[in-house]
Amino acid sequence: MDISELREEIDKADEKILALLNRRYEFVKKIGDLKKSSSRAIYVPEREKTVFKRLEKLNKGPLGNDALRAIYREIMSGAIELEKHLEIAYFGQEASFTHLAAIAKFGHCASYLSRNSIPDVFSDVETGRLDYGVVPIENSTEGAVNHTLDMFINSNAKICAEINMRIHHNLISRIPMDQIRRIYSHAQVIGQCRGWLMEKMPRAELIEVSSSSTAAERAASERHSAAIASSLAAETYGLKILASNIEDNIDNTTRFMVIGRQEPVTTGDDKTSICYAIKDRVGALYDSLLPFKNAQITLTMIESRPSKRKNWEYFFFVDLLGHQSDPKLAAALEKVQKICQFLKILGSYPRTSEII
Repeated sequence: MDISELREEIDKADEKILALLNRRYEFVKKIGDLKKSSSRAIYVPEREKTVFKRLEKLNKGPLGNDALRAIYREIMSGAIELEKHLEIAYFGQEASFTHLAAIAKFGHCASYLSRNSIPDVFSDVETGRLDYGVVPIENSTEGAVNHTLDMFINSNAKICAEINMRIHHNLISRIPMDQIRRIYSHAQVIGQCRGWLMEKMPRAELIEVSSSSTAAERAASERHSAAIASSLAAETYGLKILASNIEDNIDNTTRFMVIGRQEPVTTGDDKTSICYAIKDRVGALYDSLLPFKNAQITLTMIESRPSKRKNWEYFFFVDLLGHQSDPKLAAALEKVQKICQFLKILGSYPRTSEII
């Protein structure tokens, strides 16, 4: 076959794909009607995981699984749009990493609304003003995002999904590097690039701002300024990328949480996030973790935060493998609750090993 004949075959395949997509969406519309009649959630993260897992097993190539997931992310985004137009709050300004993570999770059919603070994202979800929120919770280099952890203590919002995103930082500005006197970025971003900054920009003043996109906005409007931000931020604010991938750790990854008002059912491969406060006595922390050890439940994260109610009182945040409805985990949680002053399940949600 020559090129023109091959293209004709591609056109025929496209016609079949389009017909099948529309057939798929007809079923989606029917499911949407059933969900509305029973007041069920439109976005179902557990179903999303099942679909991706099944498709990857069926995929024989040459299409790679990363490309497959990207294509079906948008197919699912279009499907959700037929049922309900989703509005998603995210922390930071347009082109921030949280914004990019939100798009990677919900696709381009949803609406995304910038929020200047993490509490604002939680408030939008709790009050029902918006459908979901996306907030950062930990970075592989700099650790936990403490403000997000603190919000979960008193919030009614539930964790319903997680996003793991590889983070690449860029030095962006309107001017050459030798003219830069100050560099703006979020505190965590500066921490993730500290080694590079000490070597390449030792004389520049490092200024912390609320988000990397805010930094890009400053760099675009102030003389002798630069920002550390995403390539999309550079494009959005009309800045040049002077140096790319300046993070100290090439595997630098940030984990984001999707918060909502629903509780996903088990998929068989889930995580549960909890927080609790323990009584001030010798061995209290050890005793609180022992039920998980005895039940052979894996912990993937543990962080502590001051309670802000009493000196030397702490809340512990723990991520566990399993769903709160699993009998083994449920029994362990019941034992922990008996020895704690306070225990709260922040959510059970599908576990993801994918890094976008």
